[in-house]
Amino acid sequence: MQIFVETPDQYFEKVPEQQKEAMNKLRDVIKAHIPEGFEEAVGSGMVGFEVPYRLYPAGYHCKPRQPLPFAGIAAQKHFIAIYHMGIYSDENLLKWFLEEYPKATSAKLDMGKSCIRFKKPELIPYELIGKLMEKMTVQDWIDTYEKYHLKKT
Repeated sequence: MQIFVETPDQYFEKVPEQQKEAMNKLRDVIKAHIPEGFEEAVGSGMVGFEVPYRLYPAGYHCKPRQPLPFAGIAAQKHFIAIYHMGIYSDENLLKWFLEEYPKATSAKLDMGKSCIRFKKPELIPYELIGKLMEKMTVQDWIDTYEKYHLKKT
C-alpha cells in the first residue's frame, strides 16, 4: 500500500486508522531524536528524513535531483516499516542494533537490509528507535554514504 501525497502531514492524515497511533508516535520519536540538519519530507511513497541540498548539494547518486535519503517510515498493508540507511551502511551500528533489539521488545526481528518491519504496533520499541536515530549525525551519514555508496572513479 502506497500513500501518494505532497506533505508529511497529508501522509499521516491518510494512514489507516489501525496504524495511526503507532505511526504518529514513531514520527514524534524520530523527530525528537534525529540530529539537527535532517529534514522531514515525502518521497518513495513514505515519510522520510533526508539531508537537504543546502547541506549536500550533490543529492542522491541514483537520483541526483533527490536529496540524500537517510531514514523513513511507512504504513504498509500488513505492517509498519522503518527504513534506516545507517544500519544498512554501518556494520557497527547494525551490530549495536541487533544486540539491543531483543532487550527492547519481545517481537521477533523482521528485517531487510535497511528495513525493520513491525506487524504488531504494540511491540514497537520506541525508545530503541529513538536511540537509533541519535547514533548518526548528518555529517556521519554523508561520510558513510560517500565511503560506501559512491562509485570510485
